[in-house]
Amino acid sequence: MPAVSVAARVSAPASARARERLRAWWPLAALVLLAAALRLATLDLQSFWYDEAFTPVRVLHTSVGATLRSVVHTENSPPLWYLIAWLDARLLGDGELALRLPSALAGIATVGVAWAIGQELAGRRCAVVTAALVALNPLFVWYSQEARVYALFALSAAVAMLCCVRARREPTRGRMAAFALAGALALLTHYFAVFLLLGMVLWLLGDRASRRAALGASAVLALVGLALLPLILAQGGHGTQWIGRWALSSRLAAIPQYYLTGYSGAPLGHGIELLIGLPLLAGLALGAPRIAGSRAASAVAGAALITATGVLVPLALAGMGADYLAPRNLLGAMIPLTALAAIVLSAPAAPRAAAALAAAAAVGFLAVSVDVNLSPRLQRGDWRGVARSLRSGSAARALTTVELGAAPLEYYLPGLRKLARGASVNVDEIDETGYAPLRSSAGRAPAPGFSLSHRADVHGLIVYRFLAPVRRSVSERTLRGQVITLAHPEVLVGAGAHVTSAPARG
Repeated sequence: MPAVSVAARVSAPASARARERLRAWWPLAALVLLAAALRLATLDLQSFWYDEAFTPVRVLHTSVGATLRSVVHTENSPPLWYLIAWLDARLLGDGELALRLPSALAGIATVGVAWAIGQELAGRRCAVVTAALVALNPLFVWYSQEARVYALFALSAAVAMLCCVRARREPTRGRMAAFALAGALALLTHYFAVFLLLGMVLWLLGDRASRRAALGASAVLALVGLALLPLILAQGGHGTQWIGRWALSSRLAAIPQYYLTGYSGAPLGHGIELLIGLPLLAGLALGAPRIAGSRAASAVAGAALITATGVLVPLALAGMGADYLAPRNLLGAMIPLTALAAIVLSAPAAPRAAAALAAAAAVGFLAVSVDVNLSPRLQRGDWRGVARSLRSGSAARALTTVELGAAPLEYYLPGLRKLARGASVNVDEIDETGYAPLRSSAGRAPAPGFSLSHRADVHGLIVYRFLAPVRRSVSERTLRGQVITLAHPEVLVGAGAHVTSAPARG
């Protein structure tokens, strides 16, 4: 009997500890599983859009050296994500699932890091709210399903912030080294990381306890930034001209829309934005008065400083002519912004209504994320569907499209290549693709001898197919003038089309 009693006494505390650990960690496990389901279950639902297709078509090569040279000459981001994509393509191929998988894994990992940030800043309740908002936010879900740098940018920014918060609480050499390493990786992922790191460094330097220890980490980050300058100058802002053509006022208005309803949420309208945004704002209004003078005030100040430098510094640079302020480049700044909101919403002294309002906003995020999977109008253009409708066409064909359609069609229809300016091509099929608004000439024969054979609408992308009984010579200038959309035109030709350099009259 005594032996049994001793065993019972020993096992009871162990069992209690296990139950306590389960209670402590099941919300994080549930949120990570939900985040994984949202990101992985529909990872290949949508087709590649231009930026995604551009990577395998123009950037990734067999050798890592050729890939890095392409990054210099065709891209405007640091090399880390492209190295990961190159390795991914070598191991898993260049399909949609393979190339998007690193982004999905980064997006799932960001949920765990967001939890840790909230825990460090204001405790368990803040951890739950921060992780939930990151797991369900349609903007984070969207970029977790895109084969580009942005999900990795969000993750690297989150890891750098976590290391910064820990280094401020415990400014040891090891903590500062971890912050320097995380910040360096963020800089190697996306250039806008420099604005977030500026806020983190200022926060560390502003505290007497961490000021001296932070000097070394700050110097390391400065050296990494300086080392990237030659690459920045060589890249010269490739492909960023569209930013300047988008009115700054419209971009600023798009930032809250992106955060509340995601990259593609504009068709949902301002009503849905308000349904999600008002509970958040109401919860913040209820919680904010309880923050002043509390222990959370310092955490609020730090998160606010990092958010401010991440958003306001690029805004100021845009006003001075260095305009690279695209809303998607602020994805990293959404991490401290979310943490800032979570601190206020989960403050111990805040009314219970604040937590209920945060939950309502999270449900709104989830509803929009699910709606994206159900509604083609909220998805990327279905260039895969367009390619499917054209797959049975002639090898001796020309295809006119908009600039954003060129790389996806080259990806989904192997063998297509761009037709050089001033050239002519012998073809028996001309395909025209684009989207509304269409030119008034859409549907007319693009050249003598061709007649309309087929018209299709692929979730808003329009396809016209024209056939000729025999191959005819058509000039690049004639084809370029037949793009059916009011946008920059591109002309592609099939592998079986004979191209001549001498121009021919259309």
